[in-house]
Amino acid sequence: MTATAAKLRKGRKGRKYDQVLDGARDIFMRDGFEGASVDDIARAAGVSKATLYSYFPDKRLLFMEVATTQCARQADEALQIIDQSQPPRIVLSKVGHNFLAFILSDMGHRIFRICLAEADRFPDIGRTFYNSGPLKVHSAIVDYLGASAARGELKMTDCNLAADQFAELCKADLWVRLVFGLRQEFTEAERTRVIDGAVDTFMARYGA
Repeated sequence: MTATAAKLRKGRKGRKYDQVLDGARDIFMRDGFEGASVDDIARAAGVSKATLYSYFPDKRLLFMEVATTQCARQADEALQIIDQSQPPRIVLSKVGHNFLAFILSDMGHRIFRICLAEADRFPDIGRTFYNSGPLKVHSAIVDYLGASAARGELKMTDCNLAADQFAELCKADLWVRLVFGLRQEFTEAERTRVIDGAVDTFMARYGA
């Protein structure tokens, strides 16, 4: 996170702050980063441009806050379902379903596309987005895998790699179709097929 972004996060206050974020989220999701105008965001938030600029003098910083806020909420949900006392199949299945639900959601997909599109011009966007959510979840999964291995439930020496491999297994088939615009909606049965396959494959490799 840049020093400017960190300063804004530390000092963010005011009763209309949430209004600004909600309005900005709606416009960014509708028009993308480049197409979103400050006038439209202020209108959607029900605030003046002066109020908007008092919180976020830069549209890039506003988008970073919208993206990281959404990602942090998703991360908090994921962290709550990682129960260290449960066996791998149960935990990985829950984590997989939660992860897939987010990346296939309209919000998750649009944030990913905007971050990817703006990564060259604004590398801080992708970095801040990753640190606000995916990194937290990844670290929690790594910790769980390590604890599970210590209990003799899994066999692995590189928990970081194993966590990344599981995430990639959960993206099989459906996420690629979404990214390339081949499908927009997926049934629960399709999602379960992918996650069950991911857990089975992971356990076949690492299960004790």
